[in-house]
Amino acid sequence: MPASRSVFFLSDRTGITAETLGHSLLTQFDGIEWKKHYASFLDSPAKVRDIVDRINTAAEQEGRPPLVFSTLLDPAILVSIRQANCYLIDFFESCLGVLETALQQPSVRIPGRSHILGQDASYFRRIAAIQYALNSDDGNNSKVLADADVILVGVSRSGKTPTCVYLALQYGVLAANYPFTPEDMGRVRLPPLLQPLREKLFGLTLSASRLQAIRAERYPGSHYASFVECQRELQWQSELFQQFAIPSIDTTGISIEEISASIIDRMRLERRLYGT
Repeated sequence: MPASRSVFFLSDRTGITAETLGHSLLTQFDGIEWKKHYASFLDSPAKVRDIVDRINTAAEQEGRPPLVFSTLLDPAILVSIRQANCYLIDFFESCLGVLETALQQPSVRIPGRSHILGQDASYFRRIAAIQYALNSDDGNNSKVLADADVILVGVSRSGKTPTCVYLALQYGVLAANYPFTPEDMGRVRLPPLLQPLREKLFGLTLSASRLQAIRAERYPGSHYASFVECQRELQWQSELFQQFAIPSIDTTGISIEEISASIIDRMRLERRLYGT
């Protein structure tokens, strides 16, 4: 049975940075079952006292100090957290000091700077991109598809829609998708709607067994979810990708983050996370 250990993610704002960075570090350690605790918007003495009590309780119950990942900026709050029985990993403290030395000026240490909408026009671009992804889902409108930065193509249930939404949410990419239908599979050719948009196409594929499992969750026992049908559709798709030199990625066993990063890199798309 894996060892169990508590880990806390603390922030005076959303906590996304602390959780993301902390999780990335924890993936490098095997054989531990992490009991995760989250505390965002730590901006009052009462909230700080409560989280310190929770940290100390976890340390007492488990017989060892829990890990604490922090992006807290308020010095007074940090003093209280440091007094708790824990191992503190302070992301901002370890990085800001280096930057202050390199840039020869002090940081302003204002919480939430990365979430101030008026200073980040890319936020609104990402909202627009999400709306586009939803409006162009299973796209059959050539005018809408023409506006896309990238068009994901693949057989039904190959992960196109969630990848489009992730690309929009994280990077502000206008991502549309086109699902291949039985009508498209009569012969190995690009559907007419996609022919003028060939340079924007990126294919998603996966193993037949994985596709069958996904389809069977929704339509158990159907011809659509049979292994033979999944295998047939993927074979047709493979021939199409090869004949028309459509870049593609096998999504079997990899995360949506990796899929999206690969698409961004290989299609040379502009990332719109920050800036104007």
